[in-house]
Amino acid sequence: MIVAMQDSATEEQIQQVIEHLVRMGFSVHRTTGAVQTVLAAVGARIDFDTRNLMVLSGVQEVHRISAPYKLAGRSFRPQGTVVEFANGLKIGGTEVVVMAGPCSVESREQLFTVAEQVAAAGARVLRGGAFKPRSSPYTFQGMGLAGLKLLREAGDRFGLLVISEVMEISQIEMMVPYVDILQVGARNMQNFNLLRELGKIKKPVLLKRGIAATLEELLLSAEYIMSGGNYDVILCERGIRTFETYTRNTLDISAIPIIKKLSHLPMTSDPSHGTGLRDKVAPMARASVAAGADALLIEVHHDPDKALSDGAQSLFPDQFAKLMDELRLIAPVVGREIA
Repeated sequence: MIVAMQDSATEEQIQQVIEHLVRMGFSVHRTTGAVQTVLAAVGARIDFDTRNLMVLSGVQEVHRISAPYKLAGRSFRPQGTVVEFANGLKIGGTEVVVMAGPCSVESREQLFTVAEQVAAAGARVLRGGAFKPRSSPYTFQGMGLAGLKLLREAGDRFGLLVISEVMEISQIEMMVPYVDILQVGARNMQNFNLLRELGKIKKPVLLKRGIAATLEELLLSAEYIMSGGNYDVILCERGIRTFETYTRNTLDISAIPIIKKLSHLPMTSDPSHGTGLRDKVAPMARASVAAGADALLIEVHHDPDKALSDGAQSLFPDQFAKLMDELRLIAPVVGREIA
């Protein structure tokens, strides 16, 4: 951390800042120039707030040099993390993995119809919500355990891994036997108690960015999971809330290369939630692959106009198949491949 003192700072003020840093656990290296004194604070402590220094007399600027996330940072695994599964699938390798399926599990017929179609098009992971966090308490909330069982059965039938959202700690034990990836939704990105518990299990976790979260906050949430011993974390950009109202959210594609630079964790893009509009999903999916996404999370429904949730952002199966063909052309340009 660098603390730049004001040109007019007195020696007494400088010493007070030095003493404050020492009490915080830092060793301090002082550089006095012609008009300004700069203090370099070195130490292992990361749980500090730079604002506590900014309010001290004589301080002009405070800059954090090392990131507050240690396990999620690129320096922890410079080569990058590859999340591997028993069937040989890898997320974070050369292949861009596509996860597709309905927003929510509505019935056996619906799920098996969609699962067969996305598998035929090249998806490797079946997505579907058994528990649905909805803005309104009067909308469809998911099938619960019955939905989990259908997801597992459909995944096994069509050779797909399964991903589904976990909403609270009490659901973890129930979900582990049925899913291959536990998804943490945007609303729970900072549910730290849930993240701590997910750190105790040996099951990959896909962590979505909150609707108003910074990238540093996303990485710090990943740190909660990793600090518990679970390093199989996959990050996901799913759109953030901005002043724009035409789309449901604003898909921050720039987050993909930024995260790839800051972190070793695989990065996923969710253009379905990122736009909320069916005709915008494919362009954003193509752009995400070009930007370096390791995986895509796409909603597909065989009859989206009758879907119980998020029909407006769900692709028809033929649209999804066309998109997969387009991605197979784009991926090699950036050194990747699509199954």
